[in-house]
Amino acid sequence: MTDGTRPEGSLAHTPGRSGRDAVVIGGGLAGITAALALADAGVRVTLLEGRPRLGGLAFSFQRGDLTVDNGQHVYLRCCTAYRWFLDRIEGTALAPLQDRLDVPVLDVARPEGRRLGRLRRDALPVPLHLGRSLATYPHLSLAERAKVGRAALALKGLDLADPTLDTQDFGGWLAAHGQSARAVEALWDLVGVATLNAVAGDASLGLAAMVFKTGLLSDPGAADIGWARVPLGELHDRLARKALDSAGVRIEVRTRVTSISCDENGRLRVQVPGDTHHADAVVLAVAQREAHDLLPDGALDAPGRLLEIGTAPILNVHVVYDRKVLSRPFFTALGTPVQWVFDRTEASGLRDGQYLALSQSAAQDEIDEPVAALRERYLPELERLLPGARGAEVKDFFVTRERTATFAPTPGVGRLRPGARTKIPGLCLAGAWTATGWPATMESAVRSGVSAAEAALSALGRPRPSHLFDVEEAA
Repeated sequence: MTDGTRPEGSLAHTPGRSGRDAVVIGGGLAGITAALALADAGVRVTLLEGRPRLGGLAFSFQRGDLTVDNGQHVYLRCCTAYRWFLDRIEGTALAPLQDRLDVPVLDVARPEGRRLGRLRRDALPVPLHLGRSLATYPHLSLAERAKVGRAALALKGLDLADPTLDTQDFGGWLAAHGQSARAVEALWDLVGVATLNAVAGDASLGLAAMVFKTGLLSDPGAADIGWARVPLGELHDRLARKALDSAGVRIEVRTRVTSISCDENGRLRVQVPGDTHHADAVVLAVAQREAHDLLPDGALDAPGRLLEIGTAPILNVHVVYDRKVLSRPFFTALGTPVQWVFDRTEASGLRDGQYLALSQSAAQDEIDEPVAALRERYLPELERLLPGARGAEVKDFFVTRERTATFAPTPGVGRLRPGARTKIPGLCLAGAWTATGWPATMESAVRSGVSAAEAALSALGRPRPSHLFDVEEAA
């Protein structure tokens, strides 16, 4: 019996189709989101994940008594989709936002006692909310600050729908708008490297403009920073599983998909070792190279473009001291290889001493360096930045490496990123690398899951749950 809300011509009215069964391949944020959205719409969902856990590239693991995140992940107040996700899994209180943007910036080239600058906002309308912070920012000259303001206004005027922005590099645009190398280092790359995983010269102007316009020039509170005060596994695995279970999603971990095809009834067939799943809709929410290998012939006009989407690494350096050496929750730095440093002591379960995590984006030159070489480089740098570290004992030092942490946001990448729909009815794509308009962030991953769920529901002829898609309007 069919649901009277399904439109004529939908897959639900195709012989052999029920319009009720979906398989989601991939248990990262994109796949979890798609599975929740489909289940909320009344679809029977099976989620297949090759790893023994959910969470994709935002996960935790045990190291002795420590619970360690593979890397530090943050989000902004403007990340409406990820905020919806946190709310949906009942994790919002575990990853709170700052009351107001405040980023401590230490410059080791300045004398001790004068190294600290801050990027923070006031309760004023855009762009006045950053006016005082920029006017008093000690790491740029007065002339450089004035030129930054003019460049920000020019950036605000760019049309994000203009496809030519994707063909240009952000570094060239900044230079053409009077930005010195120091201004790029002390401001534009300070934000851009962390959000884009690329320096300005290697980043698409379109993606960079999206980051700065949305985060800093859209709403006064848009760039307020949030991060998990618990291990990421608590959010993206335990609470996500709980939400999926409550929604009726069947979860199969340690289950790697080997092929996707269409059966004789026009349904989709998902092959795993020793079993076959039949579905009316499939969301393929895996990395772009894996998606390329699994896509059936004819699914995309130019599947080879997926292989042209490059990847960029992130290196994370973890240091456990025998005492407290940092009094603030995080900071970022200039004049040093150190980028962003977070205090993960409480989240990790450490009871004595302090645990700091260094997040090093765009780490192409360091991603394969031996731990000993990284230790020799970063421990002295932390001592330069943090006087308290100079007499402290290092109880543990280790690194985590994500060699393909994000897609590379290079000029021209926009034309390579596919939308959620493929040419095979009911087969949809999700992942931060798809055409969300965002760089490779948790926000992009969740948005892609929303888009894939919407495409799948449309193919199934089922109404979409409006509460989920409120994230589109909120953005």
